[in-house]
Amino acid sequence: MLDPFYVIVDSAAWIARLLPCGVRLVQLRIKDQPDATLRAGIINAKALCERHGAKLVVNDYWRQAIDAGCEFIHLGQGDLATADLSAIRRAGIKFGVSTHDEAELSRALDVSPDYIALGPVYPTILKAMLFAPQGLPRITEWKKKIGEIPLVGIGGITLERAAGVLEAGADSAAVVTDISLNADPEQRARDWVEATRGFA
Repeated sequence: MLDPFYVIVDSAAWIARLLPCGVRLVQLRIKDQPDATLRAGIINAKALCERHGAKLVVNDYWRQAIDAGCEFIHLGQGDLATADLSAIRRAGIKFGVSTHDEAELSRALDVSPDYIALGPVYPTILKAMLFAPQGLPRITEWKKKIGEIPLVGIGGITLERAAGVLEAGADSAAVVTDISLNADPEQRARDWVEATRGFA
């Protein structure tokens, strides 16, 4: 079961700031760092999440996640081509997979993930996307197709849009810039926790 509020951050320092606000599901998405820095960040983030009873998802770096004894990783479509899913499963690690269209959804379902992410739901400023915004009807459609597998909506989701995403069928709403670019990220996180509590 995924928490309906899923925060994605790029450092353990962010995790330390947000966990006291009630965050219970957080993805560590570190990019372009030396391996030693990456491993230290994962170990730190894992310790923080264990202390606060939160679930940590490590983006991309499945080898380092295995070494650190992590519980969850997230794989993009490109990662599926290179990740050793057998090794991941032997390590007892659960994993989620990003999807953007029907072909990617089919590919994700073939590997029996523990959740599926669909995006971008709305236009996003985080990165240039090859795919147009999916919209809320696609969330409902995806959820019918995947059944019991948890569905995460991601991309352009704000606090004001969260209820619509969850009501459309997503089990969890993933958020990046609505927290990281907010003038008061901690208060924004507390507001998210309060707003999504009824969906847990």
